[in-house]
Amino acid sequence: MEQENAILALAALAQSTRLETFRLLVEQEPEGMAAGDIARTLAVPQNTMSAHLNVLSRAGLVTSERRSRLIVYRADVARLRDLTLFLVKDCCGGDASLCAPLIAELTPCCPPLKVSP
Repeated sequence: MEQENAILALAALAQSTRLETFRLLVEQEPEGMAAGDIARTLAVPQNTMSAHLNVLSRAGLVTSERRSRLIVYRADVARLRDLTLFLVKDCCGGDASLCAPLIAELTPCCPPLKVSP
């Protein structure tokens, strides 16, 4: 990820409703959530939520898909991964043991897939 893209993503998340929206969509992966349901869950007017979703979409953090009459939004987990890697890529001056606590915190939510022999 380039610095400009990281700044755009971080700026999009630097507002409480957008951050809550993104976190909600991460929780809803992989199904996603309809725009109206997001607005109701977060108690935000639909037109305001639409503006927030547009900012997140322009930053590449969410994607949308029309399903009949609904627009379903999903968190772009690959973009989240890229942003996280951008932030910690040169972590700890190459001393992996210093980054171990960060890795340990992330592992319980997303255990690695077991590959069968």
